[in-house]
Amino acid sequence: MLILFLLAQAAEPTCTDQITADPVRAAEQAQAWHARGGGALARQCAGLAYVAQERWTEAATAFEQAAREARTDEKPAAANLWVQAGNARLAGADARGAIAAFDKALVSGTLSGAASGEIRLDRARANVAAGDMAAARDDLNEAVRRVPEDPLAWLLSASLARRMGDLDRAQADIAEAAKRSPDDGSVALEAGRIALAAGAPAAARVAFESAVRSQSGGEAARAAQAELDRLGKEAAAPLR
Repeated sequence: MLILFLLAQAAEPTCTDQITADPVRAAEQAQAWHARGGGALARQCAGLAYVAQERWTEAATAFEQAAREARTDEKPAAANLWVQAGNARLAGADARGAIAAFDKALVSGTLSGAASGEIRLDRARANVAAGDMAAARDDLNEAVRRVPEDPLAWLLSASLARRMGDLDRAQADIAEAAKRSPDDGSVALEAGRIALAAGAPAAARVAFESAVRSQSGGEAARAAQAELDRLGKEAAAPLR
């Protein structure tokens, strides 16, 4: 998903075409383009080519360089480049680097509308990866306020609430996620985990079965099936 998201924001159509055909060659051409004065667009193209190769550190570095090279009249573009850098850092398991990049995007003050909420989701994920649950909670509170129609905001908020032991908040937020995305396997999986945490294995089983049905073969379905298998083993275990 990250690769598709970043490629959708490619600097120009020819860059996207080059990356699709040969990302290694595209990175080389982007570097040559930059040497000829291609500026931030060339750096961004290089970053996208590295993303396609899953070379996360190089991709993040290229996006950061692009953001710094963006002209004064390109501040909105620079903010988006910091977002791209943050997502690349996060994909490369550099949570602290991701937070720093997202902070720079927010400090720019140019993100508005849905983008101003979606970046809170990104930074919340980075904060969770860095172990800062309180900061992640603040980000998700802001995310559900700014992008209340995004089911992912409610899903992540519910998941974090469960992990922090706030089951009332978890149940309320997963219900909001389910309203907006009733057939989402990931939402059903989290609903099952919340039900388990609340001591309701029967409700958890129903949710896990829904996840398996709605996303057959997907990651959420596999995780839900593992939960069902574990519940089955626990039910079959002899009493001592």
